[in-house]
Amino acid sequence: QRHVVQSGGGLVQPGGSLRLSCTASGFTVDGYAIAWFRQAPGKEREALSCISDKSGNPTYSDSVKGRFIVSRDKAKNTVHLQMDRLKPEDTALYYCAAVLLYCTPKRSDYDYWGQGTQVTVSS
Repeated sequence: QRHVVQSGGGLVQPGGSLRLSCTASGFTVDGYAIAWFRQAPGKEREALSCISDKSGNPTYSDSVKGRFIVSRDKAKNTVHLQMDRLKPEDTALYYCAAVLLYCTPKRSDYDYWGQGTQVTVSS
């Protein structure tokens, strides 16, 4: 059965760093596009980043570009989201999602979703 499991997240002070991980089971991450989304209370789910062999360089939203880096560890079948210089406005529930081959900004295109992990940036 194919699914993804998230880990990481938590509480961090502004300016701090966290790393989220998304581990695939039942499929290999190098054949799929893995994206990261987040949803803050009362807001729409926002696409943050995506990595895929077929889509060229990883993509980032303007809100996280230069602060977040997505990477793949094929040996562990895992995709990481390194989040640096975190801000209070980064507080949200973060999700990873997978779709075959190509990155897409449409949430409905993604087949497998992680369980969500809370990131809270607060002093």
